[in-house]
Amino acid sequence: MERCRRILPNLVVAVTWGYSNMMSAAEVSATNPLVAPWSGSWGGVPPYDLAKTADIATALEVGMREQVKAISKITADPAPPSFENTIAALERSGRTLGRVKSVYDTLTACMSDEPLRAVEKEMSPKLAAFDDRIYQDDKLFARISAVYAARESSGLTPEQQRLTWLVYTNFVRAGANLDANAKQELSTINQRLAELTTAFSQNLLACETDEVVFLVDVSDTAGLPDDVKSAAAEAAAARGKQGQWAIQNTRSSVDPFLAFASRRDIREKVWRMFVGRGDGGAHDNNAIITETLALRARRAKLLGYPTHAHWRVEHAMAKTPERALALMEAVWKPAVARVHEEVADMQAVADREGTGITIEPWDYRYYAEKVRTAKYDLDKTELMPYLQLEKLREGMFFTARELFGLEFRPLEPGRVPVYHPDVRVWEVVDGTGMHVGLWYFDPFARSGKRSGAWMSDYRAQERFDGEVSPIVSNNCNYMPGRPGEPVLISWDDATTLFHEFGHALHGLLSSVNYPSLAGTNVARDFVEFPSQLLEHWLSTPEVLEQFALHYETGRPIPKELVARLKRAATFNEGFRTVEFLASALVDMKLHLAGDRQIEPGRFERETLAELGMPREIVMRHRTPQFLHLFGSDGYSAAYYSYLWADTLTADAWEAFTEAGSPWDKAVAKRLRDHVFTLGNTIDSTDSYRAFRGRDAGIEALMRKRGFAKP
Repeated sequence: MERCRRILPNLVVAVTWGYSNMMSAAEVSATNPLVAPWSGSWGGVPPYDLAKTADIATALEVGMREQVKAISKITADPAPPSFENTIAALERSGRTLGRVKSVYDTLTACMSDEPLRAVEKEMSPKLAAFDDRIYQDDKLFARISAVYAARESSGLTPEQQRLTWLVYTNFVRAGANLDANAKQELSTINQRLAELTTAFSQNLLACETDEVVFLVDVSDTAGLPDDVKSAAAEAAAARGKQGQWAIQNTRSSVDPFLAFASRRDIREKVWRMFVGRGDGGAHDNNAIITETLALRARRAKLLGYPTHAHWRVEHAMAKTPERALALMEAVWKPAVARVHEEVADMQAVADREGTGITIEPWDYRYYAEKVRTAKYDLDKTELMPYLQLEKLREGMFFTARELFGLEFRPLEPGRVPVYHPDVRVWEVVDGTGMHVGLWYFDPFARSGKRSGAWMSDYRAQERFDGEVSPIVSNNCNYMPGRPGEPVLISWDDATTLFHEFGHALHGLLSSVNYPSLAGTNVARDFVEFPSQLLEHWLSTPEVLEQFALHYETGRPIPKELVARLKRAATFNEGFRTVEFLASALVDMKLHLAGDRQIEPGRFERETLAELGMPREIVMRHRTPQFLHLFGSDGYSAAYYSYLWADTLTADAWEAFTEAGSPWDKAVAKRLRDHVFTLGNTIDSTDSYRAFRGRDAGIEALMRKRGFAKP
């Protein structure tokens, strides 16, 4: 569950690779449609119908060349540096490259194949070098510095001052103040890191695509709900194994199998396949991790920071790694204590069954379901017939309408280009019928699509050169059912669906002037707040009664089943919290290790032992498969962000409960005005304070997770 975004938004940078002798963008666009401005309604849409892998590298290079020209024009301007001729001009400079990268990033995430992976390997270091050349442009930085120094006395609006601060800060953090030798070393590091993150991502995708456990006899499927069996049968058939069942190496396939499969030996086999991704074999990621950590540590030293973690967290809400660690450690102990209670309950069930086993990690989900049934009379398979993907999508739209006045109108297939037939598109309008943006939905797993769930912004909202509406997407990996049958998902998957939709609303509701400040371009430990908050509306009576409908009878989910669900709201919270926190703590400690040589497996084992990690649980993301950390810089030393944001989420939800309704119009308006629309135009701490009237403490978080004393 993540928000996909560029780390330094909208400032895509420049190299000098003999571009002067190449064709212009206008000339190339005649033969390469990726270079041309987007055509169609609503200011244009991504040309997925015209996108060819063979065009991508050329289009990226043309985009870089266009930005080189724009940057050269800025630095050659004889007029004194001003916001308009420097900061705003820089904001405009990457239009072509931004369009190309939007298509490129989408295809590499959702439609990867060998030719496209070859383009990634070729272009990732070039794009990294391109970034460095702009951030290391002394003439450009001198102009930016001049505007920054005069920002408070030159009549700039608060938003212009904020953008100036952001641009200046990003340049400094990217090495603009370094000497020539240090800049060269930094650029070499960044190019190598780009190669490593690409290799890590491609290794993980290969593990998830190529590795599978086939069930060859119906007895192997014992305990599996019909929808899980059906999806596994479809997956096997797609691999040429008619009459068998395939458990694919992705969370959406593995988690339900581990929760319901009776065959303990196969549970262990599937579990080992999943937790072993990237850990040895042809797609081993361990050497990549070691080198990545060393390069990040060296880069931090060059930039004047003790560690990568200090560099990464500096402008987040946490400000320092120590504050992030303090929050995690405050939650860790009560979460571990809860795990010991959960394991004791599970072991008691296993003992009563006379199995003679000791609970192992591949047993946790399976016996947790048994305990849930015994303690709360709640079998999660009871919920799934009511959790139809399409109905829940309608429930999300209902939530967006009731909270923010948005309407989602489906577009006819073919109205806008898509990259796969699974993808559908809606136009989003406000209460007056005015266009707000477009929402793309890509719900299903397939070969070449990275695992997990995420939101992407294909185009950020802006208005400084005219109104530009946002285009956003939600991408998931649910297992498609048989043709004509409704797709049923788990409660956890439904929660993820609402979570990612929260990111989408954050992008759609943006109302700022400059795209670098738009929507989800906020502090990493704030960006998960709107998404995690939206999860709460899934369980409201208004959503469940209208949209949690039985797929056969059409009847709403029974109230007594909802009551049991709510009584069990904090059940298994120890497991959920510990598996997450273990990952977040290992992440932070890896990036606080400085220039210490890291052997990932040993570091992981030793760190977890020091923490007192329960032996019955593994990290949610073990190090060799931790895409958040090693598929980009995005969440490196920042995976804690989900917990930090949840402190805001828990406190913000109590604003609605204090008002007496999750649909309270006054609270919803404050949420829209001070969080969803503002983007990065003000500091995230100030944004939350304006919404809530104060800062958030940890008390609401502890209540939400059931760790507070009653």
